[in-house]
Amino acid sequence: MTTVTVSSKFQVVIPKDIRNKIELKPGQKFQVLNYGDRIEFVLIKNIKELKGFLNGIDTTIEREKDRI
Repeated sequence: MTTVTVSSKFQVVIPKDIRNKIELKPGQKFQVLNYGDRIEFVLIKNIKELKGFLNGIDTTIEREKDRI
């Protein structure tokens, strides 16, 4: 776990190892969620980046015989 400090302008620097791990680029946007005393940043992905993320998943649905 990494500790960061809030600046006088309420800015926080995201540590380099985390930026590299999530391949963060300047200008990317986050949703900011608040859970009690916890803050969570969720990276907003471009829809084009999601292409193919379900490859290999079985999408067939077994139906009951009386429904066919």
